[in-house]
Amino acid sequence: MERKWLIEKRGHLTQLEAADLVGISRGAYANIEIGNRNPSVKLAKKIADVFDFHWTLFFAEEVVDSKQKRVAV
Repeated sequence: MERKWLIEKRGHLTQLEAADLVGISRGAYANIEIGNRNPSVKLAKKIADVFDFHWTLFFAEEVVDSKQKRVAV
């Protein structure tokens, strides 16, 4: 699932510029942004630090409710 919120946080920067700030390749950053890859906790914290949000947002896009149904956040 595409992380539209991350694209918004990136603002006017290109994926390459964002990736350079984080210290990863543009391809790796793009895969995280479009949802093909989940970052490690360490990388999630680094991206969150660069773009000023809480790192747990990466892992809150889909949760399991008390009845074991998947719910989009």
